[in-house]
Amino acid sequence: MDDIEKLRSIISGSSNIVFFGGAGVSTESNIPDFRSEKGIYQTQKNYGYRPEVMLSHSFFETHPEEFYDFYKKQMIFKDAKPNKAHLALAKLEKMGKLKAVITQNIDGLHQKAGSKNVLELHGSVYRNYCIKCKKSYSLDYVLNSPETVPRCSDCGGIVRPDVVLYEEPLDNNVLGRALYYINNADVLIVGGTSLVVYPAAGLIHYYRGNKLVLINKSDVAFDGKINLIINDSIGKVLGAVVDGI
Repeated sequence: MDDIEKLRSIISGSSNIVFFGGAGVSTESNIPDFRSEKGIYQTQKNYGYRPEVMLSHSFFETHPEEFYDFYKKQMIFKDAKPNKAHLALAKLEKMGKLKAVITQNIDGLHQKAGSKNVLELHGSVYRNYCIKCKKSYSLDYVLNSPETVPRCSDCGGIVRPDVVLYEEPLDNNVLGRALYYINNADVLIVGGTSLVVYPAAGLIHYYRGNKLVLINKSDVAFDGKINLIINDSIGKVLGAVVDGI
């Protein structure tokens, strides 16, 4: 039995699957991973800072112009389309097998594919709010702002994306729900993540089952027990698996 058949068998036999995904799920929709060597190099070359510095809370507060210039040009991909991985996960949810998608991505592609129960650990570019009066704003409002730094139409405060920046904690409500789903899952599929970004990567240790599946193009350093490892494209793997169910 090859790995695709093994995974298909695991998924076919379960109705309590949770998916945990990282940047590798979105790169197959042509959204670059800013943590890659190329992404880090390009950011330093163009801006003089590493991406994790530019996407930090302190940089947002002290260099808002540079923050928004980088954010709008490098972090927003409105035209990106869901790939086979997103579509396969939405299909599994519709079949009643997948209970939750937990994602480190902020691009909203899981929702665009049709997934309903998506826990966004790092927030979403599609939600924005005024840091003073908390009024909500759309992504288009931020992108179409006449000034580089978008301002609230009511109070003039800065409108910031509802994303978790470096130096900021994860949302406790989202984190708690993610822990609940992982802890109670029969099958946990981890895909497109190197499991190096904490605290999100630490969630995997809360899985109590014996069907932990890892799908990633490159090897991942993980000190727990992985029951099935597939080093391949996540879209290709999940697309092939779900098509055969």
